[in-house]
Amino acid sequence: MNISLYKSRKRKNLIGLFLSNTAMIIGVSALVWILVLLFSKGLAGLFSLDFFLNKTPAAGTPGGGLANAIIGSLMIVSLATLVSTPIGILAGIYLSEYGNNNAIASITRFVSDIMLSAPSIVIGLFVYAIYVSQVKHFSGYAGSFALTLIAVPVILRTTENILSLVPVQLREAAFALGAPKWKVSIKVVLRAGKSGVLTGVLLAVARICGETAPLLFTALNNQFFSSDMNKPMANLPVVIYQFALSPYNNWIDLAWGGALLITLTVLLLNIIARVFLKEKTI
Repeated sequence: MNISLYKSRKRKNLIGLFLSNTAMIIGVSALVWILVLLFSKGLAGLFSLDFFLNKTPAAGTPGGGLANAIIGSLMIVSLATLVSTPIGILAGIYLSEYGNNNAIASITRFVSDIMLSAPSIVIGLFVYAIYVSQVKHFSGYAGSFALTLIAVPVILRTTENILSLVPVQLREAAFALGAPKWKVSIKVVLRAGKSGVLTGVLLAVARICGETAPLLFTALNNQFFSSDMNKPMANLPVVIYQFALSPYNNWIDLAWGGALLITLTVLLLNIIARVFLKEKTI
């Protein structure tokens, strides 16, 4: 054995381990610092019923809550999820089962990759240009449209990747029984990868929950309760953004509580997604 070569490799290994552990410690420390700050500033708001029952207060008015923003966010995100989920899953099935060497499939993959890497503010400006500027007003529908454009490529690519892992033997066995290809794709392939597909949906929802920039150009905000999706609608990300920049202490406290609420929601969705990932997908 070459002793000098062994020592050189061992030294490089120790340096690599040191650098990787240092990077991990820095990243985890930053995450812990953010969580500690969020909990210390926003936890008091989550234990207050006013936070969940009262609407956002006027400037300089004490008290208030984020009930209208919470409901608005739920409506906007729910509509975006209901629209993006079937589109993303069906497109993923097409790419996995029908689009191996198809020009349309190649273009779809290219466009979805661009949408995945595009800044969310660009999506918001796009929706503003083609929708908001045409109807001459902000609306919850426009916000859901923007979030849908963000969620679809996440669900699409996750579905395609998961279904591509399904063994070809399952498809061949179904074909041998005389099942048509569309039924094999839906009844066999999709069912085999349902846990992974659902994980992709949850990750997409976690992604769009905290998006602020698209909603600034589409849904904007509303100080009052509103269930009309065709009008400006309150939502947590924009309210947090506006309240955090304000000079009023109660608005800043509400912003901290809203930020913690979104963080816990995203954290919960990611934990659920990791649990599904542990299940046997195929």
